[in-house]
Amino acid sequence: MDDLLSEKEQIEEMRAWWSENGRYVIAGVVLAAGLLVGISQYRSSKLEAQIVASALYESLAEHVADGDLDDAEAVADDLATNYANTTYVAQSKLAMARLYMDKNRDQDAADVLNEMLVLSRDDELKNIGRVRLARILLYQDRAQAVVDLLSNQNIPAFASIYDEILGDAYTLLGRVEDAGDAYRSALAGTSQTATVSRGLIQMKLVDLPEVLATPAEPAQSDDAAEPISASAAEALVEEVEEAGEAE
Repeated sequence: MDDLLSEKEQIEEMRAWWSENGRYVIAGVVLAAGLLVGISQYRSSKLEAQIVASALYESLAEHVADGDLDDAEAVADDLATNYANTTYVAQSKLAMARLYMDKNRDQDAADVLNEMLVLSRDDELKNIGRVRLARILLYQDRAQAVVDLLSNQNIPAFASIYDEILGDAYTLLGRVEDAGDAYRSALAGTSQTATVSRGLIQMKLVDLPEVLATPAEPAQSDDAAEPISASAAEALVEEVEEAGEAE
């Protein structure tokens, strides 16, 4: 009998607890279900965006290969505006930089690469963009801008190619010793990603001008001859002329 009463009491307690807390349990279940649905939809939307962006990038690559600047710019703008969170935006800027250079629009190429360096979160793509931008700056004879861009970039995989470009920039600036140090550093590097031509770097190193010390001013003797007077000069000229006539 006592056991029966105990079970009834437990049931009553459960009913009382549910009556008081049931709505919170139901709300929690609904919230969790909604959260799962939201996450699923977000992932689905993100995947869809990546797929569309991939298709757009493929069309951009075709326009770049064909040299269709207007169509390429339209696709690149679409990617930047509507798919900014995808990896294809940075890749599209690299492609546009190449097309701009093909069209002799080097400043547009530099501008789009600068945009990529600011926006991209992909370190490897940023290093590739930095290399291409540095070469454009060299093409524009902006050697100091190259030094500012590449100095203090501690990227082992790109160290050799960075050092080679820095050597080129220092050479344009007339900083021969710095150029030599940069070229030697490029030759000593063990880059595994960005390769360099060791033979070409050695040629650049050999072609560097010698650093010559500034010659000292010749010392003037304390007993240097004083300038002769006008009359003495005339007399000397007459003696030379008379000697010539006598011969």
